[in-house]
Amino acid sequence: MGQQPREQWGTRAGFLMAAIGSAVGLGNIWRFPYIAYDNGGGAFLLPYLIALLTAGIPLLILEYSIGHRYRSSAPLAYRRISRPAEAIGWWQVAICFVIAIYYAVIVAWAVRYTWFAVGQQWGDDPDGFFFNDFLQVSDGPGMVSGFVSGVAWPLVAVWALVLAVLALGVRKGIEKANKIFIPLLVVLFVLLVIQALTLDGATAGLNALFTPNWGAMLDGGVWIAAYGQIFFSLSIGFAIMVTYASYLRRKVNLTGSAMVAGFANSSFELLAGIGVFAALGFMAATAGTAVDEVATAGIGLAFVAFPQIISTLPLGGALFGVLFFGCLVIAGLSSLISIVQVIVSAVQDRTGLGRVQTVLLVGGATALASVLLFPTPQGLYFLDTFDHFINQYGIALAGLVMVLVFGWILRRLPLFEKHANAISSVRLDWWWKIALGGITPVLLGFMMWDSLRAELTSSYEDYPEGFLLVAGWGVAIGAIVFGIVVACVPWKRADTIARHDAERVAAQPDGEAPAQLDEPDKIAAPRTSDNDEEGKGH
Repeated sequence: MGQQPREQWGTRAGFLMAAIGSAVGLGNIWRFPYIAYDNGGGAFLLPYLIALLTAGIPLLILEYSIGHRYRSSAPLAYRRISRPAEAIGWWQVAICFVIAIYYAVIVAWAVRYTWFAVGQQWGDDPDGFFFNDFLQVSDGPGMVSGFVSGVAWPLVAVWALVLAVLALGVRKGIEKANKIFIPLLVVLFVLLVIQALTLDGATAGLNALFTPNWGAMLDGGVWIAAYGQIFFSLSIGFAIMVTYASYLRRKVNLTGSAMVAGFANSSFELLAGIGVFAALGFMAATAGTAVDEVATAGIGLAFVAFPQIISTLPLGGALFGVLFFGCLVIAGLSSLISIVQVIVSAVQDRTGLGRVQTVLLVGGATALASVLLFPTPQGLYFLDTFDHFINQYGIALAGLVMVLVFGWILRRLPLFEKHANAISSVRLDWWWKIALGGITPVLLGFMMWDSLRAELTSSYEDYPEGFLLVAGWGVAIGAIVFGIVVACVPWKRADTIARHDAERVAAQPDGEAPAQLDEPDKIAAPRTSDNDEEGKGH
């Protein structure tokens, strides 16, 4: 089957909308506010800003440069840099598969809760309603038993929408969807924040969030939390930005785009902090308690604390609820689309299948795994364990390995610096190489060591060891094994492309690499058709 011509974004604005849509996800709304509050409040914003400038944006520029230079999915792009590096790309593809299957179910919960908010159907006990009535959670983790239809049908609807957008392609599907999603998300969240700021007790919530604890600046854990938040919130480390940048036109401002996406993501996080803590201040005032007694993060904030807030609002509770859960749905959908696109792009490059065929095959398999595993009484335990282990020992570890391989072992940072400088408005210099070659790997390495030390001291959430070995360590290690195994499978087309790259680089004056290498489909098609290397035409 002939290789399909690579798609392109219609406009730079379309790419930026998609990149921002990928970065702005559920974690921005329910993770950042609590992380900031718990790590020095207003004082946390300084290490957070430093982390953005020394790790977040430099990593974005690196991923943009890789994707743009090689115009390929992550596995093929990394293989064109160095053949063994392909394993990192397939590892990141496996990470995206794991994240996609559980991320979709959280979006499905938000879909149902958007409707529940209209009539406040959780009643007087949002906690019991969520865990017992809605999710029907079992007493403990174990084998799947039963099916929760109230979660299954919105999950099917979420997957149907995501696969439809992906099937339409980069320009007609992903770009157009994000041009709708992102402005709508901003409008809805601004309305939510305005309503939250009018609530009694909102000032107390904002004081709790922004009152600086300057002493926390001396705590190394606060700085690690800042870098961790930046790393997890920008969609870096699991090939999304490599994939998205591969669809850019030849002339594009890479460094400027990275800065716009990075600051837009952080601005939304700050807006989320204002809205969430204004609402938590109201909740604390209503209950007659301190803000620190109601401040929480994650699923508990979204599906327990906020329903409590909505139920106690004197007026406009339904509107507030629809706005909040509607924002979760939109933020989740834009991120989920980007995650699944990594898998689709990689399989397209590997097999030469068309987009619709790949989406139906790969997206359908991903959706099937999601629907079979998570709308069950044990689904929440799988979700919690997958999320913890694939984030700590998947995304962060893959990002660390990527920086070490490309920066320390292969020493390719100067190459990507030249590539970015050739087409960008803001030139990279020594600061970029120091950030990626020194600051980022050291801090990510410390995060890994600290996390592993805690992990080996006690079982995560006191779950049974057997369950953690399968659903935790098994999934994290399995993603690594998958990457290595798939990278060992012969890929003749990739070898042809790599030879062509080497010829192009060797032909450059003074040994300088071209600003951008040829597109894969323009390299391999003539050669494979002449030699019938992959059995095309059968």
